[in-house]
Amino acid sequence: MRYRELGRSGLSVSEIGYGAWGIGESSWVGATEDESVRALHRAIDLGVNFIDTARGYGESERIVGRVVRERADEVLVATKVPPKNGTWPAPDGLDLAETFPGEHIRASLETSLRTSGLDHFDVLQFHVWSDEWVGRGDWLETIAALKQEGKIRLFGVSINDHQPDNALALVRSGAVDSVQVIYNLFDQAPADTLLPACEEHGVGVIVRVALDEGGLTGRITAGTTFPEGDWRNRYFRDDRPAQVEQRVAAIVADLGITPDEIAETALRFVLSSPAVSTVIPGMRTVRNVERNTALSDGRPLTADQLAVLAKHRWQRNFYS
Repeated sequence: MRYRELGRSGLSVSEIGYGAWGIGESSWVGATEDESVRALHRAIDLGVNFIDTARGYGESERIVGRVVRERADEVLVATKVPPKNGTWPAPDGLDLAETFPGEHIRASLETSLRTSGLDHFDVLQFHVWSDEWVGRGDWLETIAALKQEGKIRLFGVSINDHQPDNALALVRSGAVDSVQVIYNLFDQAPADTLLPACEEHGVGVIVRVALDEGGLTGRITAGTTFPEGDWRNRYFRDDRPAQVEQRVAAIVADLGITPDEIAETALRFVLSSPAVSTVIPGMRTVRNVERNTALSDGRPLTADQLAVLAKHRWQRNFYS
C-alpha cells in the first residue's frame, strides 16, 4: 500500500481508503455485518488506514467503530454531520441555522462518538456544503472548540453531488482541511478548478464515487436490476443502465482493454492526479478489498491513456 499526505494536515493516508456507506445495511441491499467486519479487517491487514463513514449510513459508524477498536493499528476514521434540516444536497439560499448551527454539530458528533465507541474522529465533515456559508454562522468557532477538546483532528466537507466549484471559496479561505468530492472517468470537472485550488492551499482531497456507484465496473448493462429497496434502482432507472453500458463500451474500445479492466482503469485514473489524497471505493466483501487494494502499486496510467480518457467526460446527474 502506498500513502499520500492529506493536504497540509501532516497525516498520511492510504491511497485506497474504505468507503463505508455500503456496509451500513441501509441504502445498499445485500451487506451482512459478518462479511463487512471481515472486509474491514482485511483492508487494514492490507494497509488501508483511512475509513470514511457517516451518521446517515445506517449501522456503518457502529460497525467501523467495532473493528477499529479491535485493532492495534492506527486507523484514521472520518465521519459526517448530516444537515439539521435533512436535505441533500443543500439548495441555494439556506440559512446556516437550518443546516449546521453549532449546537447541532456538537450534538451530532457526540452521537457518532457514542455509536462508534471511539474517543475522537480524525476528520469531521459536513455532509453537504454551500459556499454561501463561508464567513457566516458559528460553525467555525464550534469546529475550533471541538479540535481544542481533542474530539476531532481535522475539519472537512463533502461537496454537493457534481458541484465541485461550490467549495472553492471555502478552500481558498483556509478554514477547511479536506474536501470530499465526486471525481471519476465520467465527471472529470473537479480537475478543472477544484483540484488545482486544493493543491495550492494544502487541502486534502478525498474522492468518492470513483466507480460511479457501480457504473464503472463493467457490470451495469441494459438488463441490470437491483434488489427491492436498493437505492440504485433510482440511480440506474429507466434507460440509464443502457447509457452507461454504451459509454463504458466506448472507453474499453478506445483504450483497447477488456471490460473486466474498466474498474481498475477508473481507480488508476483518479490516482493519476497528484492532488488526490485517497480514493474511497465502497467495499462490502473481502474479494472487493483485495481487488481494489492491489491497485496501490505505483503504476499510473500513461499520458496517452489519460489523453484518451479526457475525451470521455460525461456531465450528468443521476442523483436527481
